[in-house]
Amino acid sequence: MYIAPSLLAADFSCLGREVDRVAAAEWLHIDVMDGCFVPNLSMGPQVVGALRDKSSQLFDVHLMLQRPMAYLEAFRKAGADLIAVHAECEDDTEELLRAIRRTGAKAGLVLKPATPAEALFPFAPLLDLAVVMTVEPGFGGQKFMADMMPKVSAIRRWIDEMNPGCELEVDGGVDPVTCKACIAAGANVLVAGSAVYKAADIPARIAELRG
Repeated sequence: MYIAPSLLAADFSCLGREVDRVAAAEWLHIDVMDGCFVPNLSMGPQVVGALRDKSSQLFDVHLMLQRPMAYLEAFRKAGADLIAVHAECEDDTEELLRAIRRTGAKAGLVLKPATPAEALFPFAPLLDLAVVMTVEPGFGGQKFMADMMPKVSAIRRWIDEMNPGCELEVDGGVDPVTCKACIAAGANVLVAGSAVYKAADIPARIAELRG
């Protein structure tokens, strides 16, 4: 079980310190938004590069971009270990996943709540990470969508059969209560923003989220 604190919930005035605060987690989740695919803007490659030497964590970079292909090399060079793109973006999914792998990064595919599990199925050999959004992408602090758990379970069954090395991540509204449903459904990576960064004892909260 891996916990990936979401930097979107951190204090942007001191991101280096905020990375240090979540050092107990194995991964760091970095949301990148273009104001087009989602109605919000956030970090770019420069931020990833500035933080890279401050952490040994796996940098899980989630590209909420309409046309992510043009930015894959930049994020990889900045320090992304894993780059996840959306099945709903305008670029060809298979080409995107192959391009991510050519950079040397691990490749992930993200599904919005309305996108069925079957959208992943053609890409089994290319995936290192499957991501189920349990909120609408674009903003932190939203309510967890418990009705996404059957999708998580379906993807877990598919992963176990088709690509056992693929990780299964849940992203959105994860806290000490909702994490239990995610784990029971088969997720082994949990993205948590406010639940981690607003905790009085962050290492204890990270341990709690592991279940």
